[in-house]
Amino acid sequence: MTAEDTAFELRLAADARDLRAAQRLRYEVFVGEMGSDGPLVDHVARLECDEFDAICDHLLLIDRRKDTAQLSDVVGVYRLLPGDRLAPGQRFYSESEYDLAALRGSGRRLLELGRSCVHRDYRGGSAMMLMWNRLADYVLEAGVELMFGTASFPGTDVARLAQPLAYLWQNHLAPENLRAVARPEHRAEMDVLPPGAIDRRAAMQATPALIKAYLRLGGFVGDGAWVDHEFNTTDVLLVMDTVRMSAKHREYYVRKHGDTA
Repeated sequence: MTAEDTAFELRLAADARDLRAAQRLRYEVFVGEMGSDGPLVDHVARLECDEFDAICDHLLLIDRRKDTAQLSDVVGVYRLLPGDRLAPGQRFYSESEYDLAALRGSGRRLLELGRSCVHRDYRGGSAMMLMWNRLADYVLEAGVELMFGTASFPGTDVARLAQPLAYLWQNHLAPENLRAVARPEHRAEMDVLPPGAIDRRAAMQATPALIKAYLRLGGFVGDGAWVDHEFNTTDVLLVMDTVRMSAKHREYYVRKHGDTA
């Protein structure tokens, strides 16, 4: 563990102040940097909110070196929605973009991941790995079997994303029994290039770090991308089967006994 790692605290949001801190960071990243918007975004208070926040857990990465009286001490967030927390008939966030019938019909314990972001000053360091380590504890404690969630490419020009989308579809498509399907309203096909036309290096360079992290954990993608004009992104649905992860993936994902985040 490095000196930088000991400067961080990882915990779930405990009160309204914690939630506002998460929403403030989300605003900075999703609205300020990516140009996103939404019906519940509060531009005056600079909070990125939606109707799912109240029923989710919010994993916070806190820099202890910053003033804890201010919202700015939260430098990373991850939103977590256990499937058993949904009321009858209530949908997951990603069901506005994807048909999740295969996942819902699996009979397995589900966890939706979303709204993951890290402050620009903390990218490229250990922040994301620390958050994944704490997420591993959460998953093990809750007995989660399938994790899923949308992950985004910036922008809505699908033609510019032909390389990474085709590569994902041809190499990481989920098995049929776990395959979410993009809804038709804003669906973009992913299998748009023949295998010989795909440049793996170019595809990976154009793929956001979070998506590559899911792939390293053995993640799969659903069938079809979703063009989200409101959020100014092109989304893919990623699924990870925690039960069937290989030993290699488990070593990457789960902290060994005795380590601390």
